[in-house]
Amino acid sequence: MRLRGGAVVAAVLVLSVTGCKEQTTGSADPGQSAGAGGGGGGAALAAAESLMVKGRAPKTGYDRDRFGTPWADTDSNDCDTRDDILKRDLEEVKFTGGTCKVAYGILESDPYSGKDVTYRRGRSKVDIDHVVALSDAWQKGAKYWDAGKRIALANDPLNLLAVDASTNRSKGDGDTATWLPPNKGYRCTYVAAQVAVKKKYGLWVTAAEKSAMEKVLSGCPGQKLPSGGNPTEAPARFH
Repeated sequence: MRLRGGAVVAAVLVLSVTGCKEQTTGSADPGQSAGAGGGGGGAALAAAESLMVKGRAPKTGYDRDRFGTPWADTDSNDCDTRDDILKRDLEEVKFTGGTCKVAYGILESDPYSGKDVTYRRGRSKVDIDHVVALSDAWQKGAKYWDAGKRIALANDPLNLLAVDASTNRSKGDGDTATWLPPNKGYRCTYVAAQVAVKKKYGLWVTAAEKSAMEKVLSGCPGQKLPSGGNPTEAPARFH
């Protein structure tokens, strides 16, 4: 596997999320019957089955600011989180004013759409997506967390992915039951990443969401569960 853009981001983070582009193990069309693609279960499916099921809490009180200043440098590498993810996920990266601010890059085979997307700073067609949307997290446990844990989730590379902006806008704050990437070849990896984030942070799922996760992951029995990322508590100076 190549480190994207020559980024000096910890290799474990590359393996945890964007390495998933090479780890996709099945298309997992949500219309498939459970067990398609070989049947059985893998680590991602087992983790999905272990998630707590509860109803969705009201969105009342949600605000992006509840998850801290966007793209805080919680890993203390002197680059903001957005640029860290761009460096990790883009090819042919070019910088402006040093080695942090990404000015240009190519998102090769965008995981959500499957197309190549060019990133140019200031007029970007690339979003950094929260795989588990912050609003979804708020309604499934994060409302009750302290600020440090919410800030950690918002900046955890395990929960972040550079994607085509236009495709990402259709997702909103949807969970697996309401939105999956149009690129069917990435669905197993995408759902496994959502499971990994929810398991790491102790977020619950709705019954419909869990059923959808299990249906997708049953179609890719070899799917691994991503791991790694940042600690689940941001440094105190960000609280």
